[in-house]
Amino acid sequence: MRKRYIVDVEGVPPSPSPISNAVVVGNQCWISGQLSVGENGVYIPGSTVEEAKRAFAHVFRIAEAAGFSAADIVYVDLAFIDLADVTDVNRLYGELFPEGQRPARTIYQAAMLPFGGRIKVQAVAAR
Repeated sequence: MRKRYIVDVEGVPPSPSPISNAVVVGNQCWISGQLSVGENGVYIPGSTVEEAKRAFAHVFRIAEAAGFSAADIVYVDLAFIDLADVTDVNRLYGELFPEGQRPARTIYQAAMLPFGGRIKVQAVAAR
């Protein structure tokens, strides 16, 4: 099966790690974990919700660059530094994904995230 690697995405900084932003395989797009970073790659601290908004914006830009949309996202993986923030992020999640079309999801608490981030968002899109 043919694979397409999405590396450069406008508005998404290049990763300091040797990875692709996403890999498209058939009708699926696997999007690498995204953090709250600006276009220059510098971490932008904030509340967990503020960081999640930035990370989701990167996920959506990457999906679009790969030929998918936010509506094509079928799975989301959220790594939190503090699970006490889940309720606030759930409200954001409800705003980003309409009821009846919300992706499956996994959440967990991580010991540490790159740059001292509060949340990391990764996703899978399919059509």
